[in-house]
Amino acid sequence: MFQALMNIVSLWALPVILILILTIGLFRKVPLYETFTDGAKEGFQVAVNIIPYLVAIIVAISMLRASGIIEMTGNALAPLLHYFNVPADTIPIMVVRSLSGSAALGVFSDIAHSLGPDNYATKLAAIMVGSSETTFYVLAVYFGAVRISKLRYALIVGLIADFIGIVAAISVCNWMF
Repeated sequence: MFQALMNIVSLWALPVILILILTIGLFRKVPLYETFTDGAKEGFQVAVNIIPYLVAIIVAISMLRASGIIEMTGNALAPLLHYFNVPADTIPIMVVRSLSGSAALGVFSDIAHSLGPDNYATKLAAIMVGSSETTFYVLAVYFGAVRISKLRYALIVGLIADFIGIVAAISVCNWMF
């Protein structure tokens, strides 16, 4: 019963929200089409402004992956993490997650496909992906969109938050599984 209700809600949520927004706009006499096109123009300008930042982050991620630094970091940390019951398969997620969400999801997909959904490493990797952020992507895209160039404190706080998220994921997995 609950599952059927959730399916109906998820199916109709977006159309109802859109109709609600349009209806409120009509009652308030907002010029809907003009407002929409103005927003689209601004969105396009933001996209053009962040292209250099996106290119920089994509190049940096590609260089790190191609050079093997990510794998070398994982191998260097393996003995320490083994002590805390962290499988070596999850090390690339710890390294990549701060850089790229899609790369982390790709690594997670490989782990889940090769080890199966019930494996401890898969569960740990899933919790790590959910409890950390793509810090460098956020800094590149969002800070770039508003032209903030001094990132030092945001970078430090973001990396600390990622570290805490990974430590919390390890603690939760050790406690629950």
